[in-house]
Amino acid sequence: MKKTIQKVAILGSGVMGSRIACHFANIGVQVLLLDIVPAEPNEEEKKKGLTTADKAVRNRLVNAALDNTLKAKPASLYDASYVSRISTGNFDDDLAKIKDYDWVIEVVVERLDIKKTLFDKVEKFRKPGTLITSNTSGIPMHLMCEGRSEDFQANFAGTHFFNPPRYLRLLEIIPGPKTNPEVIDFLMDYGDRFLGKETVLCKDTPAFIANRIGVYAIISGMHAIEKMGMSVSEVDKLTGTVIGRAKSATFRTMDVVGLDTTVNVANNLYKALAHDESRDKFQLPNIVKVLYENKWWGDKTGQGYFKMIRHKDGSKELKELDLKTFEYKPEEKPKFKALEASKEIDDLKKRIKFLVNFDDRAGEFYRASFYDLFKYCSHRIPEISDELYRIDQAVSAGFGWELGPFETWDILGVRDTVAKMEAAGEKAAPWVHEMLVAGKDSFYTVENGQRKYYDIPSKSYLPIPGTEAFILLDTLKAGNKKVWGNAGSTIYDLGDDVLGLEFHTKMNSLGQEVLEGINTAISMAEKSYKGLVIGNEGGNFSAGANLAMLFMFAGDQEFDEINLMIAAFQNTMMRARYSAVPVVVAPHNMALGGGCELSLHADAVQAHAELYMGLVEFGVGLIPAGGGTKEMTLRFSNESKAGDVELNRLQEYFMNIATAKVSTSAAEARGLGYLQTKDSITLNRKRVLADAKAKVLALQAAGYTQPVQQTNIKVLGKTSLALFEAGITGMLYGNYISEHDAKIARKLGWVMSGGDLSSPTEVSEQYLLDLEREAFLSLTGEKKTLERIHSILFKGKPLRN
Repeated sequence: MKKTIQKVAILGSGVMGSRIACHFANIGVQVLLLDIVPAEPNEEEKKKGLTTADKAVRNRLVNAALDNTLKAKPASLYDASYVSRISTGNFDDDLAKIKDYDWVIEVVVERLDIKKTLFDKVEKFRKPGTLITSNTSGIPMHLMCEGRSEDFQANFAGTHFFNPPRYLRLLEIIPGPKTNPEVIDFLMDYGDRFLGKETVLCKDTPAFIANRIGVYAIISGMHAIEKMGMSVSEVDKLTGTVIGRAKSATFRTMDVVGLDTTVNVANNLYKALAHDESRDKFQLPNIVKVLYENKWWGDKTGQGYFKMIRHKDGSKELKELDLKTFEYKPEEKPKFKALEASKEIDDLKKRIKFLVNFDDRAGEFYRASFYDLFKYCSHRIPEISDELYRIDQAVSAGFGWELGPFETWDILGVRDTVAKMEAAGEKAAPWVHEMLVAGKDSFYTVENGQRKYYDIPSKSYLPIPGTEAFILLDTLKAGNKKVWGNAGSTIYDLGDDVLGLEFHTKMNSLGQEVLEGINTAISMAEKSYKGLVIGNEGGNFSAGANLAMLFMFAGDQEFDEINLMIAAFQNTMMRARYSAVPVVVAPHNMALGGGCELSLHADAVQAHAELYMGLVEFGVGLIPAGGGTKEMTLRFSNESKAGDVELNRLQEYFMNIATAKVSTSAAEARGLGYLQTKDSITLNRKRVLADAKAKVLALQAAGYTQPVQQTNIKVLGKTSLALFEAGITGMLYGNYISEHDAKIARKLGWVMSGGDLSSPTEVSEQYLLDLEREAFLSLTGEKKTLERIHSILFKGKPLRN
């Protein structure tokens, strides 16, 4: 099916509709956002003499909804200017415009009668062959298709986005009874490559996959919590990042999402699932029912499982709900032996296995939760999915779990866990026992570097469709593709004569092991490969350099050691820039400080769309000294030669560093100068490494030659020094910055100006690197700098003399 999506019409502008509109705008699509006409003018409109004939009144609902979305945090747009790609209107005046649109998405209220009435109108205007989909979270496709034309039904499907659409990766695709298979193939591919989603094919069953499993896990978990007498804080301590779930864990997530939303899904599932062997688990336990009946639905009603108390003196205090008395009490700071004992286990898979098998109350809770979830998921095949991997994909992407149910079961050992489940009264589905009898001990395996899943009908392992386009480091590791490694980094053979370097330090900070890895990888690539990709699958690309080592040297006034450390860092960055083979860096999420500097020095960057990139050293009392200050000065010089207004752009780069400016997307990183036209952006996180490898091969095929260091970098000397000093003095007198901040800013200005030169001069990269290193060294001797670094390392504790 060859189809290009240039224009999308979104019907319904509520929380989901306006956010879906924004995400399509993010990828460059022209969007028409429509909603109903208000029944009458509001009081403000009446005072202005407006009536329902006026456009301002007729489009009030849609414009207000879009405006609310644009004000909300986190931002739905990659860049605020992208709102120009969205036009608004209403169903009465503008629905006819959909004849010129490639895709129509219905996002109105979850009522079948309202949806069908809207579809009646859509049928009058949509062009045959146009995609028509619904963002329903649970209304069956076959009911929405009733009475529709053959063409409508052939091009109709469910496209269930999760909120917020920009950030949550899941897009469930649900065929209708007569949907053209080519339409489904197109939606699966488009959602993956263009929208950056984990597209999961679902059956037309109640709540589809993610909400069916996710809401069961929540409500069933509430029954266990109530039975065990656990507190709100205890549960959130156990169900957050420690097991690879969202930081907001269980109860905080319920408050943010809205308890009413979860309860409505649970109630609907209870009504619809007469056949479900665990149907009673969807009935609300008392710790949910009381809050729902009291309308304590969370943030939207001002209180839920947590409540923010505002005292008369203006201070705030977060209190949690006592699940026995239903009164608010001070937030607890619970401790569990299991969590204390697992602190040093960084590997999530090893930590989960340790926690589930620990003999304390936490272990008991984990066993009750996981065993029940495993049982439920096993019985949902083939009801909601024929393949087990789709359940893992949907739940992980929709609820922000790092590991799906079957992946977690594998970690614990399927055979051993099945025995423990039965002892606890939780019996897995027959197909699991058949799998074990057949000698298959896991749901997933890696064969010849390819990840496979257990296919129930064939009783064999099959490749997961679509993953052949991805590079997954865990799979490479299991497939013996590792060619070198140390404690902080690993080099893999990515195939096609391309190497890949992964860091795996805490927060992927850049310390000695990572620098060794970078230099080793480049040397190996120069000798026997076509190029190198630097990237990883951690939570962040890199949070920056290793501050602990710097703090130790600075505290002992070992300035020669600091000088050597910074020189080694600079040399490594320059090695990445001036190697004999192309080096492509693939940053995602946080790429801060040294992580940003490494990206700045790559031959090219293949960035994930969600990129929080910046030179943040100013925040610890320093300036970028891994080539970051040099690089932004070099970029200013190259741009000014192309005709840009000189001082304005230089001042922008200066302020970005001096304010530790961090992008909130890859698109914004481009505007800040951290990414250039040679750099590319990937929407789907799982495709970043594969796209980076393709870029290496493209650079090599285009005749890559080793670059030569620049010696013609234009610096402005006293001219820019005067500009910087005026700004610093103004900020200082206005009490916007401290004396120490002013000192750091002057050091930064000195480097970016090339020093106290009497006139604009051309200098080399090494000249600027030397200035950068000298400035950095002088700042490490400042007590204020030591205090800032100590505060970060030791979470706000003051530095003792």
